[in-house]
Amino acid sequence: MTQVQTLRDLMERMGPRLKLRWLTKQPETEQPLRGMVAAIASQSLVGSLNCIHPNRLQVIGQPEFLYLADLGKTAYQEMVEKLFAGRPAAVIFTDDIKPEASFHDWSQRTNTPLLGSPLGDGEIVSLLRHFLTYALAERTTVHGVFMEVLGMGVLLTGDPAIGKSELALDLINRGQRLIADDAPELARVAPEMLQGSCPPLLQDFLEVRGLGVLNIRAMFGESSVRKSKELNLIVHLRALHEKELAVMDRLSGTLSARTILGVAVPEVTMPVAPGRNLAILVEAAVRHQILRIRGYDAGADLMERQAHAVGIRAPLPPGG
Repeated sequence: MTQVQTLRDLMERMGPRLKLRWLTKQPETEQPLRGMVAAIASQSLVGSLNCIHPNRLQVIGQPEFLYLADLGKTAYQEMVEKLFAGRPAAVIFTDDIKPEASFHDWSQRTNTPLLGSPLGDGEIVSLLRHFLTYALAERTTVHGVFMEVLGMGVLLTGDPAIGKSELALDLINRGQRLIADDAPELARVAPEMLQGSCPPLLQDFLEVRGLGVLNIRAMFGESSVRKSKELNLIVHLRALHEKELAVMDRLSGTLSARTILGVAVPEVTMPVAPGRNLAILVEAAVRHQILRIRGYDAGADLMERQAHAVGIRAPLPPGG
C-alpha cells in the first residue's frame, strides 16, 4: 500500500469511499497526518472527540454533538478552544452535521480544515483506523525473495547468486506462492507484526539467472502469487565450509532471530551444498516453526526422552 502523508493524500485515497467533503476552503499548505512536533507526532491518528488525548483526525458525531449542545456557553467555548489547541490535522463532522460558527472561527484562526460526511461516526473511525494503520506504517525494503510457504510468510535471503530465485521457483512448482522478488517491502502494522508486499513495478515477476525475468502469474496461474503476507520466518541461505558444518548444533539447528523495524523475526540458516533439496528443507523448516509456535520443540522432546531413559537405566545408589 502506498504511503499517505498528508490530508490531501487521504482525501484522494479515501474521500470517495467515506463520502468526505471540504466544509472549509482547502488549505494551501499541506497538512501532515503525523505532526512534525514530537508531542503531536505521538497522537492517536483518528478517534472521536477527545480533548485530553487529542487525535490527529478529530471525529465529531451525533453523541459528541449532543454533548457539546448540553454544555453552557462558557464550557462550550472552552471545549472548542481545547479541541483546536490540540492542533489536529482536521476535524471531521459525521452524519451530515453542520458545524456552528465557532468551529469555523477557530478553523480559520488555526488553519485547521473542517470535513463532513453523511456516514456515521463509528463507520468513519473504523475505516480510517484500518486504512491509516497500513498507510502510515513504518516501512523498509529488504533484499530477498518473499514467499508464502504452507500458509506462512517466509523471506529467503542470502548472498547474490546463492540460489534464492531458483529455490523460489522450485517452491512455486510445489504449490507455494510468490509475493515479491528482489525487493520486498516490509511494513510494521502492529507492535509485533511485519507485513510484506511487493512494489507495484515488480508485481508477479521473478528473475532467474539464465532464464531472465519470468511472469509467475502468467506461467503458473492466479493461485501462484499473493499480494501480501505477514512475515513469520526468515530462511538465510549460506554456503558453509566443512569446519562450520562440523560445529553446527545438530540438536537445535541454527535458529536465531533477526530484528527488522524493532520486530524480532525467527531466522534459520540453511547450508547450501550440492545434492541438498532446499525446497523440501524450507518446507520442513516452516513445519518445524509451526510446531514451535504451538509449543512443541523436537530437540527438547528428544532431550527429555534421553533424560528419562538414563533415569530408568541408572543403577540404584548403595543402600537404596
